[in-house]
Amino acid sequence: MTTAESIAVPLSQSEHSAQLRRAVIASTVGTTIEWYDFLIYSTMTGLVFGQVFFSGSDPLTDTLKAFGVFFIGFVARPIGAAIFGHYGDRIGRKATLIVTLLMTGIATALVGLVPGYASIGLWGAVILTLLRLIQGIGVGGEWGGSVLLAMEWARTNKNRGFIASWPQFGAPAGLFLANLAVLAFSEISGDQFLVWGWRIPFLLSIVMVAVGLWIRLGILETPVFRKIVEENRVERAPTLEVIRKQPREIILSALLRLAEQSPGYIFNAFIFTYGTQVLGASRNLLLVGLITTTALGFMWVTVAGWLSDVFGRRRMYIIGCISVAIFTFVYFAMLDTKMPVMIFIAVALSFIPVMTMYGPEAALIAEAFTPRLRYSGASIGYQLASIIAGGPAPFISTWLFAAYHSTVPIGIYVSICAVISIGATLMLPDYTNKDISEEAAEYAGI
Repeated sequence: MTTAESIAVPLSQSEHSAQLRRAVIASTVGTTIEWYDFLIYSTMTGLVFGQVFFSGSDPLTDTLKAFGVFFIGFVARPIGAAIFGHYGDRIGRKATLIVTLLMTGIATALVGLVPGYASIGLWGAVILTLLRLIQGIGVGGEWGGSVLLAMEWARTNKNRGFIASWPQFGAPAGLFLANLAVLAFSEISGDQFLVWGWRIPFLLSIVMVAVGLWIRLGILETPVFRKIVEENRVERAPTLEVIRKQPREIILSALLRLAEQSPGYIFNAFIFTYGTQVLGASRNLLLVGLITTTALGFMWVTVAGWLSDVFGRRRMYIIGCISVAIFTFVYFAMLDTKMPVMIFIAVALSFIPVMTMYGPEAALIAEAFTPRLRYSGASIGYQLASIIAGGPAPFISTWLFAAYHSTVPIGIYVSICAVISIGATLMLPDYTNKDISEEAAEYAGI
């Protein structure tokens, strides 16, 4: 059984434009809230969770344990992609996105209520792991739907990269808000930050979810999905079908994200461990640097998406891969000066090469899948990278530094990821400014 809003007559150009704006706003605001929920955990892992939820025997060991729990959220994301990809291709983009928003937001707010090790021992870490799992499942279903909600309202083939980059705006914007909240309550709570100050940014999530829910309830289903329903093209088991028909695109989508996700989570999560425990930098200096880079990031991400419409998705993505490989060595060299100004500049610039990839990435991946399987295929491909890239990156970086007492191996690790991503990008079809309708997909044999 499938459901979708139906419209008796086609929308006029002005009505369609209005719905496009609403869809883009709903996607952007919704993903900002969901990424706030998911990424605030990355900030708190390096700053708080090792000390609050583990025994405190050794700071580096406790941080590794906390990053292990951090990784659970990434393992859950492909599960969420499979579950919600199925329903997104069966009942629609809008309904599915409302569920993912509620799931992620409620789980995040509950993190702020979990007692620490001093109160209930390791049970706090167990509860935290469960909530992180739920949070990861919700985020796993969010990305594909939010990108499609915006992209599938595009009237032409010429601006899909720009339109699809607006939901991508949500990741740096969400991290910006997360770090801003942490900085604010770090100042307010002072030396009580580890006692209660860290909890407030998590609890604030429930207010943001209410706003996001109100916005998403007011939008229409996409024209692409309505057409699939009207033509009776809805797949009974879209997740299984896309794995059977488009496994190559799924694998390549995951591999091309190595160069984007691995350094991205090194720059926003590992930096707190390395900056505070090794460099002796202040928590607030790192937070201000990250707030700056996320602000620059969300300003650049849509520009990168627009440039992909002009120069091609593949070309822009490869430029980003090369840039991040070079920048990682420069980044750690600047950090290792231990000069506050140099540390700030390094952190403040860190998201520019990442966003060069992240902007075109949404359209590059989504365009590779046929419309009736697009939510499932794009979501699974995108979220599988969480297991091989984003989730393990802070853990691998911490382990490499502990083993070699140098940041050079971390730079080599990112460079290897970049080479793999370039290869995957070259093998994934580039549909910049091309027809990606159901009819075109059938003609291509998908």
